[in-house]
Amino acid sequence: MEMKLSTLEIRAILQGCQYTLRLVGSSKDYRQLQGSPDFSTSNDTVLNNVVNTLGELIEAIDDVEQLTGESEHGIRT
Repeated sequence: MEMKLSTLEIRAILQGCQYTLRLVGSSKDYRQLQGSPDFSTSNDTVLNNVVNTLGELIEAIDDVEQLTGESEHGIRT
């Protein structure tokens, strides 16, 4: 079953994820975990990379909307 999301909803979800991950990254406990020599990911990704990637996705959505003439409410301008 395909989920139907508007561009506005997609942007809101991505922004919410970005905000949540920033909160996690600013916590003392997470910084201690990430600073551990045992902390590693298969591709050396750190939380800040994910936050930045979400920001790039949000910008890309904004760029497409501008190029296609759609407002954030999905209405052509």
